[in-house]
Amino acid sequence: MSFLVSLLVLSALIFFHELGHYYAARLMGVNVQVFSIGFGRKVASFYRWGTEWKIAIIPLGGYVKMKGQDDADPTKKSYDDDSYNVKTPIQKIFILLAGPLANFVLAFALYFIIALGGPSILSPVIGQVVKDSPAFVAGLETNDTIRSINATPITTWKEMAKIIETSDGSLNLEVERAGFIQHIILSPKISDSTNMFNEVIQKKMIGIGSAGVSHKLDLGVSETLSYATEQTVFASTLIFSGLKKLIVGEVPAKELGGIISIVKLTSDATDAGWMSVLFFAALISVNLGVLNLLPIPALDGGHIMFNLYELIFRREASEAIIIKLTIAGWVILFGLMGLGIFNDINRLMG
Repeated sequence: MSFLVSLLVLSALIFFHELGHYYAARLMGVNVQVFSIGFGRKVASFYRWGTEWKIAIIPLGGYVKMKGQDDADPTKKSYDDDSYNVKTPIQKIFILLAGPLANFVLAFALYFIIALGGPSILSPVIGQVVKDSPAFVAGLETNDTIRSINATPITTWKEMAKIIETSDGSLNLEVERAGFIQHIILSPKISDSTNMFNEVIQKKMIGIGSAGVSHKLDLGVSETLSYATEQTVFASTLIFSGLKKLIVGEVPAKELGGIISIVKLTSDATDAGWMSVLFFAALISVNLGVLNLLPIPALDGGHIMFNLYELIFRREASEAIIIKLTIAGWVILFGLMGLGIFNDINRLMG
């Protein structure tokens, strides 16, 4: 069941991406010949609105094939009125951007639904207290709840951690313990920590861990919109940062995951409940949007790059160069997919 949900989530995200391209192309007067979910031999198909809609056997992506555009053979062009080739660079860029944009819009919609359902967030309840840490010395204990820091009310673990990390000097903590309020003064200490990219960093901490207690956020209409916007921007920033760190070598290539990791994580999210599935689907949707904007010729970003060249220099890029770069792009993509699957297999084998 979890595996089936994984495939449905991936297919839905790909469908929305390609739907963005489809509607933008139709809006620009371009004939869309094929709308495919998956690659390879088709499993099922039907014709409507001048387009063949099909599901293919390999569910690792999808594509829309517009008249006059063929990534497999860039020399195949058409100059009919309803062809992609006769459109201006701005119109082509609009069509190309519509796919990633659809992913960002979908992610926003998913985060909005999550906000309406009352997302869970960690409460500022202390679990572990590290021995000899500032918290240990000051007398903080397991199950203490931090209510405020320096008179600033605290409702979430994230708020508390941010105040501690950006603090200057000592902190006055209002702590609830067994129904009673206590005031504890301590000074954070710069210590080694690990961020979400498994990098060792230094930041101000007091030496406590979360008890894992959570509560639901009760958001109004404006707060729901803000939550959806903030989460979409955060996910986009997170993925851009991860890509940059991977490219410059700050994060090792072994951290790269592939389709197996995506399916496994989606399955795990399914076991955790529908809210987790929506969270993960939103993150993957943003991931698809960001990755497709990379300037790799086989992706939307690569085609945007060619059209920007034409827009700036008033001429199309050399056909020979486009063919060579497109082939190189496919080599890079298949190489990354192969590395991701290799890493996935290594993780599964321990």
